[in-house]
Amino acid sequence: MSKKKSKLKLAQKQVELVIQKTNGKIGELGIHTSQLYDELKTLQKLFEDIRNAPIDTKLEYEQLKSIRLNWKQQAEKIESDSKTAAAKNAGKGAAGAGVGIAVATLGPTAAMGVATTFGVASTGTAISTLSGTAATNAALAWLGGGTLAAKGGGMVAGKALLGLAGPVGWAISGVALVGSGFLLWKGKNDKNRLEDIFTLISKRDAKSYELAIVELNERIKRIIDESQKLRYSIERTREFGLDYNRMTEAQQHELGSYVNLMNSSTQLLVNPITGLQLRYDMNDLKKYIASSEIKVDDKKTKIVIFLSNLLYKINLDEKDKKLLWKFFKGNKKFLSSIEISKKDFEFSIIETISDALEHKYSSVSI
Repeated sequence: MSKKKSKLKLAQKQVELVIQKTNGKIGELGIHTSQLYDELKTLQKLFEDIRNAPIDTKLEYEQLKSIRLNWKQQAEKIESDSKTAAAKNAGKGAAGAGVGIAVATLGPTAAMGVATTFGVASTGTAISTLSGTAATNAALAWLGGGTLAAKGGGMVAGKALLGLAGPVGWAISGVALVGSGFLLWKGKNDKNRLEDIFTLISKRDAKSYELAIVELNERIKRIIDESQKLRYSIERTREFGLDYNRMTEAQQHELGSYVNLMNSSTQLLVNPITGLQLRYDMNDLKKYIASSEIKVDDKKTKIVIFLSNLLYKINLDEKDKKLLWKFFKGNKKFLSSIEISKKDFEFSIIETISDALEHKYSSVSI
């Protein structure tokens, strides 16, 4: 007879399932964003071939082209770096192999889905501090979602917890934290309370991903609609000829409306899925530091941001905070991942996290 699963295991299983569903939607998003990009590229080429177009119009669609190219480059970098990571992870154990296999399946449309999910600003820098390596790690976190959540092993180890830059990664990291130290905890009452806390975290995350899925579905629907409009605009633009001065006033006005369409369609590519952004980022921490006039060094900055994303909107009393501090302090894998010694992981870190979250979520302690 199988042992009855604990409420924590049941909650974690629910998170795993909704993460897998979220992953699938991101993959679906990639297919449609790829089609949208191709339609935009075709329309852009038609605009470039038109002679005597107004300078303002030219400048606008050239700016849109630059934004789209930055987004495409970000997607290509995610795809390339993911395949490099797959090669490096080959033969590094079950967890590493699992991630390697997942990463190896990443194609251009999937990378586009990831790029759209996390968003890319017009400067080419991903929104919510996801840029360069962080953006790639976010992609790896997404790709490894099912495997990591199931095994609770992190991405091979080392700097994995801090490397998982993105909400899916934070949730996976939370599961890894529990799996790598929770069962060794002594004291029934304290263990039960820890289980309650991590159960609340899992339930919170499940709700968050469910809302993100709604947002993903809405984005996909809008992209499909915009793609249809772009196809129509491509057909119409081909009928106008290549000389702006020879077009009728109605055609010139219609051409201007297609620039607006290109603008709205481009935003669907580069704007992030808000439900999958960090709940606490560097900007939040900077605001907190400025208001409190405290000092947080670089090493503790990473820890505060990580644990703030793990504990946001979780009500904790003083006993809970001390319990979590002891739990983290006694978890060797966690300490190794955040590159801090047991001695340096002071209770003041937990207090800082509590104050930082209270500053952002003023109606909730943490």
